[in-house]
Amino acid sequence: MNPSQNFKKPVPLPKPAAEAQRNARALQNENAAGQAAKWGRVDEEHNVWLKTADGERIVGQYAAGGTDADALKLYVRRYLDLKAQIDLLEARVEHISPEEARKSLKTLQDELTEPAVVGDVDALRNRAQELTAAIEKRAQTVSGERAAAKEKALQERTALVEHAEEIANRDPEKTHWRDSREEFEKIFEQWKYAQRHGARIDRATEDGLWKRFSAARTKFDRHRRQHFSELEAQRRATVAQKEDIIARAVDLQTSTDWTATTAAYRRLLEEWKKAGRSGRKDDDRLWERFRAAQQVFFDARTAYNAQIDEEYAGNLTQKLELLAEAEKLLPINDVAYAKEQIRAIGDKWDRIGRVPRADIARTEGRMREIEAAIRDAENEQWASTDPEKDERASGMAAQLEELIADLQARIETAKEQGETAKIKEFEEALEARKAWLKAVTEG
Repeated sequence: MNPSQNFKKPVPLPKPAAEAQRNARALQNENAAGQAAKWGRVDEEHNVWLKTADGERIVGQYAAGGTDADALKLYVRRYLDLKAQIDLLEARVEHISPEEARKSLKTLQDELTEPAVVGDVDALRNRAQELTAAIEKRAQTVSGERAAAKEKALQERTALVEHAEEIANRDPEKTHWRDSREEFEKIFEQWKYAQRHGARIDRATEDGLWKRFSAARTKFDRHRRQHFSELEAQRRATVAQKEDIIARAVDLQTSTDWTATTAAYRRLLEEWKKAGRSGRKDDDRLWERFRAAQQVFFDARTAYNAQIDEEYAGNLTQKLELLAEAEKLLPINDVAYAKEQIRAIGDKWDRIGRVPRADIARTEGRMREIEAAIRDAENEQWASTDPEKDERASGMAAQLEELIADLQARIETAKEQGETAKIKEFEEALEARKAWLKAVTEG
C-alpha cells in the first residue's frame, strides 16, 4: 500500500492558536540566538571573536557602520544552522540506515572542526560525539535485524527450491501437468519478488539455490515433454489401430452371412473399446466413420429380416392355432394321451416352418414349455411306480438315521469336553443329514 494513501492532511489550527505558536517559536529562536551571542564579541577593528574553553579565536570580520549585535547575527545564524542539523540527525538516527547516519555525522564533524560561527561549539561537538555512540548502537541493532532477515530470506528461498524439486520428482504417470506448471510459475514469481523486495542473501548461496531451482525446472520440463511425446505416440498408435478396425468394418459391409458377420462386428467393437482413447476430436471423427461402416451392414440385415418376416407372417397364424391346441393339454391328466397329441402337433409345427423374429419367443418358446411340462409329468409318473426306488430309499434312510444318531452322540461328547469348533462342525453335518433324510423319505 502506498504510504501516501494513509496520510491525513493536518487540520489547520485556529488563527489565535497559530499566531500563538508562531510567537512561541520566534521567542524560542530569539532566546537561542541570545544565548549563542554570549559566546562571541566584536573588537574595535570589527573582528568577530569566538569564545571557547581553550580561549578565543577570530571567526570573521564585519564591515564598519553597524552595531556589535548586528556584527554577531550572521555568525550566530550559522551556529544555529549547525545546531538545527544536529537536532535533525538526533531525531532521525533511529529511522535511517547507520550508513546514512554516519555520512551525515561525518559532514557535521567536518563542519565543527573550525566553524566560522558564534555559539557553544563545544556543546555541539559533545552532542556529535554522543551521536557517534548512538549510531554505533543502532548499527548493531540493524546488523542483528539484517542477519535475522537474511536467515529468514534464506529459509524462504530454500523452501521455494525444495518445493520446485518436489514437483520435479513426482511420478510422471501421476502428475497433473497443467496444475504443476502453474505451481512452477507461481514459485518463479515468488523468487523474483524475493529478489527485488526481500532481504539480500550472499551471492554464492543465491547462485547455488538458483542452480537447484533451474535444474528442477529443467527436469520438470523434460518429463513434461517426454510425457506428452509418449501420449502423442500412443495417440498415433490408437488412431492407426482404429483405422485398421474401420477398414475391416468396411470390408464386412456387403456380407450376407448375418449371424457370423454380426458376431464379427461385436468383436470389432470390443477391439475398439480396448484400443483406448486418442483425443476427443480424433475419437469423435473415427467413431462416426466406424459407426457409418457397420450401419451399412445392419441396415441391409434389417431390410432382409423385414422381408423374411413378411414372408413368414402366414406361418405365425398357423402356429398360433397349433399352440392353442397344445395349451388345451394342460394341466396333464393323461400322460399317454398328452404325449400322443403333442407328437402330432409337433409334426405339423415343424412342417409349417419359421415365424417372424419378433414372434419366436411367444410361439417357439411357449411350445417348448408345454413339451417340457409333458416330459415332467411322464417322469413323475415313472418315479411313483418304480419299485427299485422304494427299496433304495428304504436302505438309504436307514443309513442316514444311523449317521444322525452317531452325530448326535458326538455333539454331546464335544459339549462335555468344551470343543466349540467340533460342536459347530458336527451340528452342520447333522443338519445336512436330516435334510437328506427328509428328501429321501418324502421324495
